[in-house]
Amino acid sequence: MRTEPGARVPGPATTPENAASAAVAVQAAVAEEQAYVDTVYERLDALRAAYGTRLADVRRQGPSGSPQNRSERDAFAAHYADAVSRLDQVESRLVFGRLDLRRDEPRYVGRVGLSDAEHNQLLVDWRAPSARPFYQATAAHPGDVVRRRHLMTRARAVIGVEDELLDHEHLDEAVADGLTGEGALFAAMSAAREGRMHDIVATIQAEQDAVIRSPLDGVLVVQGGPGTGKTAVALHRAAFLLYAHRERLERSGVLLVGPSRVFLRYIEQVLPSLGESDVVATTMADLLPGTTATGEDGEEVAAVKGRAAMAQVLARAVRGLQRVPDAEQELMVEGTRLHLHPDQVRSAMARARRTGLPHNQARDTFVLAMLDHLVREYAGTRGMEDDPDERAYLREDVRTARDVRVALNLCWMPTTPHGLLERLFARPDLLERHAGGMSARDRALLQREKGSPWTEADIALLDELAELLGPHEQAQAGRAQAEAKIQAAEEVRFAQEAISSQGLGMGMVTAEMLAERFTTTGPRLTTAERAATDRTWTYGHIVVDEAQELSAMAWRALLRRCPARSMTVVGDLAQRSGHHPVASWSQVLGRAAGEHLRESVLTVSYRTPATVMDAATAVLAGLGVAPAYPVRAARDLPDALAVTRADGGAPAPTVVEVARAELARLDASDGPGAGRVAVIVPARRRGEVLGALARADGVRDALAPAGTDPLEARLAVLSTHDAKGLEFDVVVLVEPAEVLEGGTGDIYVAMTRPTRRLHVVHARDLPEGFPVE
Repeated sequence: MRTEPGARVPGPATTPENAASAAVAVQAAVAEEQAYVDTVYERLDALRAAYGTRLADVRRQGPSGSPQNRSERDAFAAHYADAVSRLDQVESRLVFGRLDLRRDEPRYVGRVGLSDAEHNQLLVDWRAPSARPFYQATAAHPGDVVRRRHLMTRARAVIGVEDELLDHEHLDEAVADGLTGEGALFAAMSAAREGRMHDIVATIQAEQDAVIRSPLDGVLVVQGGPGTGKTAVALHRAAFLLYAHRERLERSGVLLVGPSRVFLRYIEQVLPSLGESDVVATTMADLLPGTTATGEDGEEVAAVKGRAAMAQVLARAVRGLQRVPDAEQELMVEGTRLHLHPDQVRSAMARARRTGLPHNQARDTFVLAMLDHLVREYAGTRGMEDDPDERAYLREDVRTARDVRVALNLCWMPTTPHGLLERLFARPDLLERHAGGMSARDRALLQREKGSPWTEADIALLDELAELLGPHEQAQAGRAQAEAKIQAAEEVRFAQEAISSQGLGMGMVTAEMLAERFTTTGPRLTTAERAATDRTWTYGHIVVDEAQELSAMAWRALLRRCPARSMTVVGDLAQRSGHHPVASWSQVLGRAAGEHLRESVLTVSYRTPATVMDAATAVLAGLGVAPAYPVRAARDLPDALAVTRADGGAPAPTVVEVARAELARLDASDGPGAGRVAVIVPARRRGEVLGALARADGVRDALAPAGTDPLEARLAVLSTHDAKGLEFDVVVLVEPAEVLEGGTGDIYVAMTRPTRRLHVVHARDLPEGFPVE
């Protein structure tokens, strides 16, 4: 729905006759649109069936023929399977808009573009240029648009229409008199949440659409207060860019970086529902293939690890693996005494460094140069200087001699990122040597025992070391073996499909036998699948959500993955966690900002009721902090804010009663089991509150079972970190004063997650500026 002045035409005074006439007009409009929607779905079904048939035909061919034939078969199978999957994903709300134009036939807008068998356009993809007026036309600037109609559907049934008249002169008066409806946008805002984000493709607003369709190149910052649709805009922008720049991004891919694994599960259905699934989604904790961060750093430790100065510390640590001996050393090779001269080591090191290769790869040049020196001396002592035929044997003697291997390793030690970082943090002497520019306090913060779990802040450091070190031969061999096992399993699965489709087997042919015979066949990996397992992959575009949280070292890791600096950066400086506020996006981005940083501000909060938004803003003001951008709530609701003081100093029993009441409230307003409630707690109280809820009648059944996804349940207990980017019908906020200990950004995030109601439970005094007691 558009809310510009003049977008709607008032009808005559309401009378029973007018109401009846309007109802008839709405019924006629619904019936008209249902007929067209049925036609579109029939075409969708026909295309899906056709692709399914082709896929089955290809699979029935089996893994036979030449390698080229098998490769072509795999390519066709992947294409048809992808087509079927895309059509499956866009099933829901396939058609959502119609444009009536002055000089053209009505134009229907939907999730994908569809044409009939005669190539007549049935549905325009929402990302196509011809669909842009659906989002951009206004009463002041209608262009060729006479009327914009929103179609509300459930399954395949049209359940309502919402009309916006943009050019009254060109619309039939009877149609104008029949305009009715609450509006697609407000209906979407009022709908009960289901634990997963839905797309906003049918209700994108003009300021959002302008951001979505911004040019691909450069760094675009999308900023705005809570509930302004930043995440939804970023996801729809990713889908738009994949459509508008298909050839470029299909080869290089798109990387989406979210703040938490919970967040990624929350948004996982959005891009597939827009017809796009070839996107790599990860968190900074999971950015490095093969390594997962399971530990947690304190705020101060994470801040030290995230500083740009850590890049120099790591570079010095790598350089420290290249050592020139203080004096000449004697080496024994097959009973012959050879000599390792410091000058020769320096010369070989200089040659290796000039290659510009990472440490482990440059080591090959160093070793070859040193072997040349040692082999010449060895040949001289054996009287074989002029015998080239013997040189190869002599070289092998030198290369495999234990003394030589130990000495060369000590001069140029090969290692892995994990091994080096673990040693660096476990040894104070190494930290003092390589991080001498840091204060003793900061170095102490970095120290930890060997075997400690990796943390999110470690991942960017490991990635930096991986760039400086390059691949390690033994580590590569181990990864290759693991990848071979995975590939073998895929080949067995593919062979099993071939057996099933052809009716083979009967105990005589197994999937393993076919897989072993045709080891070059198997399903092709998509761009996203290849990129997700390759640390060195260069993406065509990166989308970063909650970007205000990323450190300088994290941005260095992302820049390596997109040196062209084509990024969509989403966040809110006022929601930054911790006690290290920043004043600008240039300060957050550092080197990533580049020379052509563009900033867009979203100003309307579609999620948070005005009462709750005002309360959150008042809390910030009481703490001496102003929101980074003005935010205007699109709506308000009665009873949107409630405060309950816990008796006896322990909030958990009161939280149980409040959660039970809020669930019952949703049952009464939306139906049994509808809606979602989140209990946002300080991290140290999570176990206490979760335990109390799990023991309480009328509440425990709404919780997710232990070890399962909390988003699947009606009632979730979350920390502020895990709640970032999420939204719920109701939020029960426990002890705001303790949440505030994590920084002003944490309390701002926690207070602005609800779409309907914020219920605060506290035993301690509320933060300064809280508007009610």
